[in-house]
Amino acid sequence: MANSRVENWAPEQLPNTHRTMRDTIFQGAPWGAALTLSAGFIVFRYGAQFGEWQYLVLLCWYLALLVAGSLWRSLQLAVPAVVIPALAAVWMYSVGQTPENSWILHYFLQGLAGAMWMCGLLLLATATYILHVWLRSEPLGRWATRLTWAGTLMGFIGLGVRWRETYIGHPSWGHIPVSNLWEVFVLFCASTSLFYLYYEQRYRARALGAFVMPLVASAVGFLIWLTFAQHMDRIEPLIPALQSFWMKLHVPMMFVGYANFTVASLVGLAYLLATRSATRGGALARAMPAPEIMDDVMYRAIAFGFLFFTTATILGAVWAAKAWGGFWSWDPKETWALIVWLNYAGYLHARVVKGWRGTSMAWWSFMSIWVVTFCFLGVNLFLSGLHSYGKL
Repeated sequence: MANSRVENWAPEQLPNTHRTMRDTIFQGAPWGAALTLSAGFIVFRYGAQFGEWQYLVLLCWYLALLVAGSLWRSLQLAVPAVVIPALAAVWMYSVGQTPENSWILHYFLQGLAGAMWMCGLLLLATATYILHVWLRSEPLGRWATRLTWAGTLMGFIGLGVRWRETYIGHPSWGHIPVSNLWEVFVLFCASTSLFYLYYEQRYRARALGAFVMPLVASAVGFLIWLTFAQHMDRIEPLIPALQSFWMKLHVPMMFVGYANFTVASLVGLAYLLATRSATRGGALARAMPAPEIMDDVMYRAIAFGFLFFTTATILGAVWAAKAWGGFWSWDPKETWALIVWLNYAGYLHARVVKGWRGTSMAWWSFMSIWVVTFCFLGVNLFLSGLHSYGKL
């Protein structure tokens, strides 16, 4: 049963983050012009090598960045902060420099270095967020946000450079870097941190980092283990089933869903602990955002993640039809993706149609992390099927 006290929240209790369409278009015009020029240059420079599917991928990325940058101005600075260093590394490789003869590549800009910088910065950011909440220190909070931004940018820089590095060993090996557990864990850490930063800024809810970032730190720890114990940072050729342009759309969209579901789950935990603290007069409740804000973050993160997860699942079915001859085969990964989809479809139905709010929905959001984790990681580690390429 929903918490009736919370069901009566008034809209004015939430932060006013809405902008008029005119403001959005006006502020997004320079961003749109820059993206259009960039896309035009790509078509002019590489269009002769494109097939129709490459144009489709470029269009999808163009529209996604156009909308996202127009709605979140911080992204307009983040994209060039990733692209410029990544292109610098690509240029260095093109003129014969390597991590063995260039300290810049070796320590900063190669794919592995970028991922390790991301790991260190996100671990430091996690500790700083916890101290920020514990000590109620705004300077520490600002540093936590800066460190998270730095770690996120380094993660995406590392992925961008690694994409180029996949072509160096052998041109036929080149692929978007989402083909094994090491690469997707870099993507998961960077994308989850990025979406958390969006919700932190939109809701002015920095204290939520003390709950979201520890899970990212756990993923960072697993990534470090994959690197130094399993040596999964090595670049290897793709298996035939992965040699498809669909991977450029399906996997990134899936991880937009995973990232938002993860943020929502940990915000659910924050809600539960904060409301419990409030009943006991504890300090945590005073440090955390208002319950209605946390409820709204959960809802919006799940709704946004559900949209992309649904689209990714449909694209995955089309990919499966081309790779394996059928849209659906009840492979363990497909089955658990359906379980995740049904779980969040139920959440959204209860939230939107039934009007549920409060503690019951926070429990639903928090407990859903186990379903998502098994779909993302558990299936790859413990079950065999057509998606067994993700095993250790």
